[in-house]
Amino acid sequence: MDKSTLRWSDFKHMAAEAMLIHVQSKVFPYLKDMNGAESGFTHHMKNAVFIIPKPSLLVEAVKTIDEIFHIMETDSSEKGQAFQDIQGDVYEYLLSEIASAGKNGQFRTPRHIIKLIAELVKPQLGHRIGDSACGTAGFLLGAYQYIVTDLARKSGNQDIKQDEDGFYRTSVSAGLTQNAKDILNKSLQGYDIDSTMVRLGMMNLMMHGIDEPLLDYKDTLSKSFNEPNQYNIIMANPPFTGSIDKGDINEDLSLSTTKTELLFVESMVRMLKKGGTAGIIVPQGVLFGSGNAFVAARKILLDRCDLKAVVTMPSGVFKPYAGVSTAIIVLTKVYDKEDKISEPATENVWFYEMESDGYSLDDKRNKIDTHGDLQDIVESFNNRDPQKETDRKNPKGFFVPYQEIVDEKYDLSPNRYKEMVFEEIEYEKPSVILDRLIANEVGEMDEKDLTQIKSGIIRELLELRGMVGL
Repeated sequence: MDKSTLRWSDFKHMAAEAMLIHVQSKVFPYLKDMNGAESGFTHHMKNAVFIIPKPSLLVEAVKTIDEIFHIMETDSSEKGQAFQDIQGDVYEYLLSEIASAGKNGQFRTPRHIIKLIAELVKPQLGHRIGDSACGTAGFLLGAYQYIVTDLARKSGNQDIKQDEDGFYRTSVSAGLTQNAKDILNKSLQGYDIDSTMVRLGMMNLMMHGIDEPLLDYKDTLSKSFNEPNQYNIIMANPPFTGSIDKGDINEDLSLSTTKTELLFVESMVRMLKKGGTAGIIVPQGVLFGSGNAFVAARKILLDRCDLKAVVTMPSGVFKPYAGVSTAIIVLTKVYDKEDKISEPATENVWFYEMESDGYSLDDKRNKIDTHGDLQDIVESFNNRDPQKETDRKNPKGFFVPYQEIVDEKYDLSPNRYKEMVFEEIEYEKPSVILDRLIANEVGEMDEKDLTQIKSGIIRELLELRGMVGL
């Protein structure tokens, strides 16, 4: 077969019927196995299905993509941005549109939240970075972008600009040495139980310059998965709800529950190397749930890990496809499951209540004029000091010692510990308010004339004033 006929530039000029037959029978099968090449990509493409049913739809899709690539090429030449970076940005945008349409949206985390977590856990070149519920690989990409930016900064690049959320990120693929690229290609490992998510995630990483993404289809809570002490960094947003059949749960997990949000937390702690750090998004119910498994999960976070921070987020962060209130927990692993605990790993926990993430908290999620609390969280976290941050009247950064949390049954809700500030307000007497309401209705009128009114709202207000005056 002449491979040149498989090229976009060749088949995009075909007539509609001929194009559909050609793409369906020749181009797509070639893409699935890359002409027999064995790779992670071809492995996960085996079960992919070509689902464009009509010639006219394919022609329209080809035309639209062609126009997008023309704009990308123009931007690349005129603005000096690497074409691959623009290509990656476009793919990320398309993923966000899929989420907004309600398709697979439960897997997508807002990219500014991923950037925030990367700033808190600080992945470095050479770290092994994992996500056992990776979805479209947004967290792995976020770690990759953070590392590339850090390398650029260390090499003396002064031309790193803030993005719309206040984070500094430089070009994703530009400026990497081959050695650094090789290390990064082997550093990012993701798993997901949805094969479609794995394919989307692989394409996402490949579009951004990672040639052989290490993503795999796997249920990381099941007996078939066992990767303890493998990762320096874990960044993840595991499923908020759901359960797993008790017989399928990995025997190495100690929590007596089928709730996936709890099992994922324990599994991710187990996956970390000692000294490894995780930034995990959890539903806020994990912080204060009273069931035995909830308490046991928090004991793991506090006793076997150094729980550095709990950052609660408003419920609108995951709209339009989820309204649940969530939190970011940041921890460093100290003890393995098998280790005897000589003393609890956590001394103090830093709490911060995010009020705004820089976007409206309704279904539209429009950008607002500020960065919200994002940059304050990063700065406050980096400069936190348990000796100074003792004022619990300030929800934006305060510490609680380990023993106090234990006394509260390991409750990690900041509302349990912050001091409420009540402002004393003096109200006018009810009779004064009623006089004003009457004046608004009738203007200036003598009291004698008022008493002549026999019905209506004025009569009712006068009667009420009389009752209040008693």
